Amino acid sequence: MQVHPLIETSAALAEFCDLIKDSDFIAVDTEFMRENTFWPELCLIQVADAHHAAAIDPMVDGIDLSPLLDLIVDNENILKVFHAGGQDVEIIFNLTGKTPQPIFDTQVGQMALGQAEQVGYSNLVDSWLGVQLDKGARFTDWSRRPLDKRQIDYAIGDVTYLAKIFPMMLKKLVKTGRGHWLDEEMEKLADPAGYNLDPEKMWQRIKIPSRKPDVLGRLKALAAWREREARNKNLPRGRIVKDETLADLAAHPPKNQDALGRVRGLSATWKSNDIGGRLIDALSDAKPLAKEDMPERSSRGPGLGKEGTLVADLLKLLLKIRSRELNVAARLIARSDDLEALAAGRREDIPMLRGWRHEVFGAAALDLVEGRVGFAVKHGKLVMSRIEVEADDDSEGAAAAD
Repeated sequence: MQVHPLIETSAALAEFCDLIKDSDFIAVDTEFMRENTFWPELCLIQVADAHHAAAIDPMVDGIDLSPLLDLIVDNENILKVFHAGGQDVEIIFNLTGKTPQPIFDTQVGQMALGQAEQVGYSNLVDSWLGVQLDKGARFTDWSRRPLDKRQIDYAIGDVTYLAKIFPMMLKKLVKTGRGHWLDEEMEKLADPAGYNLDPEKMWQRIKIPSRKPDVLGRLKALAAWREREARNKNLPRGRIVKDETLADLAAHPPKNQDALGRVRGLSATWKSNDIGGRLIDALSDAKPLAKEDMPERSSRGPGLGKEGTLVADLLKLLLKIRSRELNVAARLIARSDDLEALAAGRREDIPMLRGWRHEVFGAAALDLVEGRVGFAVKHGKLVMSRIEVEADDDSEGAAAAD
């Protein structure tokens, strides 16, 4: 593979993009900083196909990134390969208003080929190529210039190895017949709705025990206010107000701005500064949450009960057994919330009861909750055991294990 020098001009970038424009796939990675900002600061973009690799410096004044961005978001003939690419896709969405199409994430791909749920890039490279990466440059300040050779080599390695691993992974997915298992996950990763965050929905990310419409209405108003403040000031949400403080303000609203000076998590200056005034305005405008917007009760709540909780635990045990048998990450098959919903009696809108998930696990999960299978120990291993139901004399039935 030819590794090109660091690209720092529009002409060099256009020339590189011309080299890779007919590739079947390109591996993409980014380096960015966001510890002190709301919006991630893009510091480096790395791209490789099977024959060429380069790092592009987007911080150079006047560099035109459009040839590269066009390849990534508009050329649907090229598959874009990432590893744990959520934040990379977010950056591309922020730049273009679009997400890469089509897309493949090797972290998700690995979930279908092994039990690791969130395999790191270093472990992925080691397991597929037997190469141990130098992690020394991982926590570097990518915004500082000039970048040294070690930093650039480290960054380009993220895509050169990825470009070697992807064809190997694809071949194995085809051989095992598990490629289609990933379609839904890849569509979710590439869905623009996942990156176009609505301030009016940010309250749903904050944990709060109350289900009172007035409390949740205040939380909704406060979360939307904080989101806009964070975006306008380009500061992390927690640097404006932490989640727990928002939840406390929603549950115990101050009577006036002066009272903000006594709220835990806020400084005394909030009782008289402008941002404190805007917070009070948001609270004053808050309305009780509409009935149709009320969150569903947790399936671990009163509707599940002690027996339902035990059933959910049995489903988790069954999932562990099936994921071990299939050598696939349990989280790819089912989530805890779905197991608890099934234990609580729900049957609709549960992904594990559709498609391949139903085939490899959902059908057995239904058998378990409906009393058709149990557990047994055979040769020292915990396995499923089908239960035969036979009618007895008083028609109540008796269960006998295989």
